Amino acid sequence: MAQATPSLDGDAQERLLREGRIKARGLMPDCSNYTYLAHVRGAEGAETLGVYKPAQGETPLDDFPDGTLGKREVAAYLVSAALDWQVVPLTVYRTQGPLGPGSLQQFIVADISEHYFTLMPERAADFRTMAAFDVIVNNADRKSGHCLLDGDGHIWGVDNGLTFHPLPKLRTVIWEFAGEEVAATLRRDAQRLADELVAGEGCAATLRRDAQRLADELVAGEGWVKSLLQLISGAEVRALAQRARRLADEGRYPEPSSRWAYPWPLI
Repeated sequence: MAQATPSLDGDAQERLLREGRIKARGLMPDCSNYTYLAHVRGAEGAETLGVYKPAQGETPLDDFPDGTLGKREVAAYLVSAALDWQVVPLTVYRTQGPLGPGSLQQFIVADISEHYFTLMPERAADFRTMAAFDVIVNNADRKSGHCLLDGDGHIWGVDNGLTFHPLPKLRTVIWEFAGEEVAATLRRDAQRLADELVAGEGCAATLRRDAQRLADELVAGEGWVKSLLQLISGAEVRALAQRARRLADEGRYPEPSSRWAYPWPLI
């Protein structure tokens, strides 16, 4: 099985995913959308495995626009990287692929017997970070099996396509921390993220009274925010900023509002 070429640094690995030739090796089991294990090979022979999700293989949903789930996967990676929380593996969007445009994520070699329910409570600190991340991105589908333990002992959150809806959609198995205070370090990171999203302290009032002006300021803001606006709508970016600021200000993990706050199946 091909693995990431050991000598590649982070930039080279991203370049490989962005530019390498994608060869779909087969459908991955138990996925609601067409999801392929892919071999990715660069021009100079570097190679890796990826998870390729073509837009044309997405199942239509009532509450998310068609063909956007792959872009939301990439947006989730951008937010994870901006927070410096390392929740989401490296993910890029490819405009061309063997089955058309779609997301391409670094494949995580994981112990498939391990997932959220088996890793708790020993890894509670990691899942507090993931829970805060899911609140910020409004993750509507955090199942136990979406939590992967790699060979280095790092826990990753995958399958992040149902994210960034402007309306409350949080559905997750991670409710053990409901009502608890969020760690000060996570709150600071969330505040920083909100500040970057609104391009400065003075934009909070603009958020409420002048959406178009805010969108213009966002485009002129941080480089990663410019990339984000190519993936999700301006309304979704504004809602993202509001959720991040709310988590920073209120400082507590939310409580489940109903039985619909739990995904199905749980694993």
